[in-house]
Parts: sequence; C-alpha cells; structure tokens
Amino acid sequence: MKWEVKYLPEADSELENLDNSVLHKVRKSIEKVAQNPLPKSEGGYGKPLGGELAGCSKIKLLGAGLRVVYKLVRTAGVMRVIVISARADDEVYIEAAKRIKKYDL
Repeated sequence: MKWEVKYLPEADSELENLDNSVLHKVRKSIEKVAQNPLPKSEGGYGKPLGGELAGCSKIKLLGAGLRVVYKLVRTAGVMRVIVISARADDEVYIEAAKRIKKYDL
C-alpha cells in the first residue's frame, strides 16, 4: 500500500526552495519511503526518532546532508512531511519539534 504524502506548508516551501539537483533526489526518496513508511521494526523504511519526536521517523539523504522528518497518520494512510532541512547540529529536529507543537500533531 502506498501512503498519501502530505506536506506541512513550511515543508512544502522547503522542498520547492531546494536546488534542482537536490530536489529530484529528495522527491525520489520521499516517494520510495511512501511505499512503506512504517518503522524498520515493522518491516518498513522508517528510521524512528525518540524524545520529543517519538512517533516520527526520518529519511537521511547522506550525499545532500539533508534530513526529512515525517509522521504517520495511520488511520488515514497519510505520511505527513514535517520538515526538510540540513542536519546542521540537530537544528532540523528542533524545528520539527516546534512544528509538531504548532500544528498539534
């Protein structure tokens, strides 16, 4: 089952502001993970996060130095992309936590 991918407004802007060479890689990675975004412990591609981001997972784009943080809405089959950003000393995870609070996810 392919999950529906939905972006928070900020994540959508971050995606559109990426350089074209990176944009294709990010979209391709998100689409691949959307095939099975469940955590690895459940047989999926997701890399679970902890702490304030428990219930979220990440996609690591090593060559680009980017992280995509997402949360599943299992009842609706939705993969909600929260943030797309450079890792930069955990700034991406701090921003993801802020957005989760802002949108009450």
